[in-house]
Formats: sequence, C-alpha cells, structure tokens
Amino acid sequence: MARNRKAHSVAIRFGPAVKAAVLCLLIGGSGIGYVWQKEQIVRLSQEFKKRETNLVRLEKENEKLRKQLAFLRSVDYLEGRIKDLKLNLAPPQPSQIWRLTEPGPEPSAPEQTPQIASRNDHALALH
Repeated sequence: MARNRKAHSVAIRFGPAVKAAVLCLLIGGSGIGYVWQKEQIVRLSQEFKKRETNLVRLEKENEKLRKQLAFLRSVDYLEGRIKDLKLNLAPPQPSQIWRLTEPGPEPSAPEQTPQIASRNDHALALH
C-alpha cells in the first residue's frame, strides 16, 4: 500500500502544474494570435487606403489625358498646327476621294445532292 501512495503522490503533485502550464500556453497562444490578427487587419487597411488613393489619382490623370487627346484631335488645333508648320495641306478634291463599298455576305450556293448512277441504270441507258 505504501507503493500506491507514493505513485499517487507524484501524479497528484505534477497534475495541477501540467494543467496550469497547458492553460497558460493556451491563453498565451490565443493572445499572441489575437494581436497578430489585429496587426494584419491594420496593415491591410493601410494598404487598401494607399491603393484607393492611387486609383483616384490615376482616374484623374486618365481624365486629364482624355481631355488633352480630344483637344489634340480637334479640327481647329490641327488646322492651326498645319498653318504653323507651313505644310500647305488642303482638303482633298472630290476626284481624289475613292468610296469603297463594304462587301456584303456572299450568297450561299444551293445544296446540291450528288447524283449517283447505278450500274443497272447506266446499262439500260445504253440499250
């Protein structure tokens, strides 16, 4: 019986310590995971905001470039540049313009069934 008491006393002494250590590790790990997750959320929100501001900047730049392109394609601007560069360009004469018609879809050929003559028909036709 003395042996049983000795074996139980070791288990009784270390049991609560092991449980406390496991509980501390569980709570500590959960805390570290929570802090890491919050840090990730903050980092991703900052990256999202940075990309959003970059998107707004690029949209404004695109609009500015669209307006510039429209201005550069305008007839008044092009005529002014032609005069400034003294290119002596003039509108084409009506005889210089070739009008091309766009070809329509080709008419489909009617389906022809192949005519196969049998030997008997050919022999009858010869007689």
